[in-house]
This record gives sequence, structure tokens and C-alpha cells, in this order.
Amino acid sequence: MIVTLLTFFSVALMTLIVASVVLSIVGTLFSLTVSLVFFLLFKVAPVLLVGWVAVKIFEKMRGGSSLSAADRKWLEGE
Repeated sequence: MIVTLLTFFSVALMTLIVASVVLSIVGTLFSLTVSLVFFLLFKVAPVLLVGWVAVKIFEKMRGGSSLSAADRKWLEGE
């Protein structure tokens, strides 16, 4: 009977250890994912947006596309 109780105790202890390791790994991955999302959303996206707006404004100031007729024809596949 004591051997059975010790077996149950050791299995429960190993289960708790494995579960805590798995949960800590999942928590770390979740934390890294959230950190990456916030970094991309609040650090990278505004820079990209400002750059995109600057390119569009610069394009309008230059008078549109700077492709030649031959380049445009080649891109369209004619």
C-alpha cells in the first residue's frame, strides 16, 4: 500500500514538474510574440507609414511615374 501511494506521489510530482516547464515555455513564447507584435505595430509601422506618405508626396511633386514608354510596355508584357 505504501508503495502504491509513493508511486502515485511520484507520478503526480513528475506531472507537476512537466506541466510547469511546459507552461513556462508557452508563457515565454506568448510574451515574445506579444512583444514582437507591439514592436512592429508601434515602432516599425509608423516609420513605414511616414516613408510611404513621403514617397507619395515626392511622386506627386515629380509629376507621376518616371517610367519610359518602353519600360511601361515591357512591364505590361506587350
